[in-house]
Amino acid sequence: MHETYDVIVVGGGHAGCEAAYAAATMGSQTLLITMNMQTIAQMSCNPAMGGVAKGQIVREIDALGGMSGIISDKSMIQFRMLNRSKGPAMWSPRCQSDRNLFALEWRLALERNLNVDFWQDTVKEIIVEGEFVKGVKTSMGQTFHAKTVVLTNGTFLNGRIFIGQKTFGGGRTSEGASTGLTEQLESIGFEAGRMKTGTPPRIDGRSLNYEAMEEQQGDEKPGKFSYTDTTALAKQRSCWITYTSTDVHEILKEGFEQSPMFTGRIKGLGPRYCPSIEDKINRFADKDRHQIFVEPEGWDTVEVYVNGFSTSLPEEIQQKALRKIPGFEKSKMFRPGYAVEYDYFPPTQLKHTLETHLVKNLFFAGQINGTTGYEEAACQGLMAGINAHQNAHEKDPFTVSRAEGYIGVLIDDLITKGTEEPYRMFTSRAEYRTLLRQDNADLRLTEKGYAIGLASEERFERVGEKRKKIANLIEETRTTKLKPDEINGWLADLSSAQLKEKNSIYALIKRPEIGTTEIDYLLQFIPTAEDKPAEETVEQAMIEIKYEDYLSRERVNAEKIGKWENLEIQPDFEYDRLKALSYEGRDKLKKIKPATIGQASRISGVSPSDISILLVYMGR
Repeated sequence: MHETYDVIVVGGGHAGCEAAYAAATMGSQTLLITMNMQTIAQMSCNPAMGGVAKGQIVREIDALGGMSGIISDKSMIQFRMLNRSKGPAMWSPRCQSDRNLFALEWRLALERNLNVDFWQDTVKEIIVEGEFVKGVKTSMGQTFHAKTVVLTNGTFLNGRIFIGQKTFGGGRTSEGASTGLTEQLESIGFEAGRMKTGTPPRIDGRSLNYEAMEEQQGDEKPGKFSYTDTTALAKQRSCWITYTSTDVHEILKEGFEQSPMFTGRIKGLGPRYCPSIEDKINRFADKDRHQIFVEPEGWDTVEVYVNGFSTSLPEEIQQKALRKIPGFEKSKMFRPGYAVEYDYFPPTQLKHTLETHLVKNLFFAGQINGTTGYEEAACQGLMAGINAHQNAHEKDPFTVSRAEGYIGVLIDDLITKGTEEPYRMFTSRAEYRTLLRQDNADLRLTEKGYAIGLASEERFERVGEKRKKIANLIEETRTTKLKPDEINGWLADLSSAQLKEKNSIYALIKRPEIGTTEIDYLLQFIPTAEDKPAEETVEQAMIEIKYEDYLSRERVNAEKIGKWENLEIQPDFEYDRLKALSYEGRDKLKKIKPATIGQASRISGVSPSDISILLVYMGR
């Protein structure tokens, strides 16, 4: 063990794994402290990665040089590209994962990194000297010194599990809570709160009747997350869909009097967009059924995850209600669903680097910041790990702007607006979502990852080659022109307007009738194309051509707003000197300490007139 580490990461979940891997890969001596070495990278809830907006985040992590995309590719059992019927800004990759294989691959990735050391223990206290964190103390009395510390405690800080009227300490089933750290941080001056999440029961798949359900297969040509040369799936496992009913709902209502949600024993707010089944029945009383996704937990297990049936009702009510669901009539439960309530720290107490304002070189990442979801946690861990390394070696901070990635949107939302309920990423949160697509994350971010020493040279060169091929293909579509007699018959079959004179393939691609399949037909007319372009090259070129006007408009808007983003505000700016500021605006600015005018403009309670006053003052 080292006498002093560059980076200590507390917690071995998705945020902790990305933080430790990033810092170590960039050259920091890194110590990962986790309560249980057997649950590193545990998928505590559903065995899946990606989804709407979340899939974009996984692609961005991969583009920067993180591992979530590679690990997902190595452990997936099904792949689907969601929202293919919509525009490309909405296309979102999602995979069903082998829960055990996912955790194993993450542990192997960390163990193969020689800059990572491990220690199994619970951190009870951080060591603070003056304004700086200097290390941690554990429950077994060990002291570890470090230049920087990253806290990724997940749901374990004073965690309590609820099943009906039963309640006991824990951050996850069969795992204890972490105590002491919240109280110390509050004594330093941090503000803390409580949040709640939950998980469904796990079922024995051998007891289910799949013939009574709808089969949900993966894509015919499965994709992958990583831009590296990971292997796409050759075979896949199906998921299944079934539904609750009024009978199911009536049984569940029998347990409402024992529900910790409705009796007030749970104080924290749960995720709005992933509510428990009892919450759905209560909030959407007009609905007589709700969708249930039946998801296998891996290649070689019979365990099944009942997505859509998260609950903290008594076990007997859970089992009784489940057996009224089509296909579940003879279901056997492995373990019941439960709710967990835990401490979090409002993220307005952080900088864009995820370093805390109160204690220098101390970083928070993941559910400790009030987020929900593996992907949201992982990207925060990545950014915290990068910046912990940068601080430890006295290098410049690293950030991603709102115009560069969903990661930038997420972090800016958290530190600027805060959150009073578990924060989940959606495409609607990003004002530049046409630019921030899942297909171009490497073009947006790999150069940034390479510049700081996280993304490899091989990745960097691969992106450069990809960019060149896309540009060449677009140029070829501009210069290749077709005669009416060459193409009009084909256009007629598509019910597309006939050509009256020669026109370029570029112009034809812009037509709404022309999709990916039709573009393949048009590309055969390009005389310089010796080989068929790669699928990703064609897809990128198609999007750039077809959505040229939209993309151009968003780039212009991003550049305009970028001028404000780059107008820095000093951290010790004395807002009290500006008497013309509104009282609410002044209070919010003093509390959040925005780094730029752009961030200040997005703070709830800071008015446009407050921003004008700041601009006038800074102009002077």
